[in-house]
Amino acid sequence: MVFPVARGPAKGPLKKTPPRMAIIIDDIGNSVERAREFLALGVPLTFSILPRLPFSSLLADEIAASAHEVMLHQPMEPVGADRDPGPGALYLTCCCSEIQEIIHANLDEIPQAVGVNNHMGSRFTASSRKVTEALQVFSERRLFFIDSLTTPRSAAFKTALTLNMRAGLRDIFLDTWPEEDMVCRRLVELRQRAQIHGWAIGIGHPYPQTVKALETFLSPNKWPCGDVDMVHVSDLV
Repeated sequence: MVFPVARGPAKGPLKKTPPRMAIIIDDIGNSVERAREFLALGVPLTFSILPRLPFSSLLADEIAASAHEVMLHQPMEPVGADRDPGPGALYLTCCCSEIQEIIHANLDEIPQAVGVNNHMGSRFTASSRKVTEALQVFSERRLFFIDSLTTPRSAAFKTALTLNMRAGLRDIFLDTWPEEDMVCRRLVELRQRAQIHGWAIGIGHPYPQTVKALETFLSPNKWPCGDVDMVHVSDLV
């Protein structure tokens, strides 16, 4: 899923350094085993943890202790009443104080979070007023924001910039079709974007096909030394 929007600013790489790409693994919190498969890859990854799930707090501790990066995967209201964003979600019907209370509770459960990206949120992120209320809370907590870009109507990224937040945009969803070959193709596309633009941000999910595709993609014969650096997403905003 790619929308025709302007790319966000990124930190300029140091002189003569390779292009950089970051991968966020969303929807962490339901399975310890799935998360550990990605930890075992031994490359910089950013794990975005859903709040109030059985293993949210435990995995936040374990991932941070493994020197990987933790984000809050903040649930937000989607388009379509049949889609449930899960516990700790923000809705357009929430008043400003409710938004503050929900976000603080989510972050208090995952204090290791250094940034935030939206889970679902195609309806919520399209509301400039409500997304501003949410982003102001994240800004006060000194967190960066990555717009998962679940709708081309999202106002979240531009709003974050107006609040002088560190912010970025998702370039590619890696596993919209969770088939290993397809995920490998998206990874190649992500690397190509990094080569063209100097950096790129991909989002994947804790699927068996995704971790297998990453294993293949990162194998020595597929990953030329010095070609593109894998970094945490905080290095790009």
